[in-house]
Amino acid sequence: MATARGGGGVGGNVMGTSSREGTAKSIVTEQISQAVQSTSNLLHLMQQSSPSQTQLMKLPKNLLAKTPTIKNTGQMLELMPRAISSLDAHIDSGLQSAPHLKTVIQLLENMESCQLSSLSQAHLSQGESQQASQDADDGSTP
Repeated sequence: MATARGGGGVGGNVMGTSSREGTAKSIVTEQISQAVQSTSNLLHLMQQSSPSQTQLMKLPKNLLAKTPTIKNTGQMLELMPRAISSLDAHIDSGLQSAPHLKTVIQLLENMESCQLSSLSQAHLSQGESQQASQDADDGSTP
């Protein structure tokens, strides 16, 4: 995931590339929208002058209605590189913090082990003191 990432001047180049890609995508989106508009206008002209109405009726009537969808798709395509870059940065951050998590896990395991050891020793010494007191009681009774 964390491939094409560098430091220093490389970051500026990546930003320039992404800006050019965004501009190119914007131009392509606008050209597609214009092509859809032109096709729709041509269909209207053909419907008015053409005797083959049945063939024209098979073509999509809602071509103009699709123009906003095409523009929205273009906008989403422009946002995708930033979203992918952001996700990539979060994954890199998570991978870099993995060794710290291992250290925390080891510390917690050590704390748990010490607590269990202390509880075990306390339980044993309590049992020994009860046994000693019971032995003392047994020894005083004839």
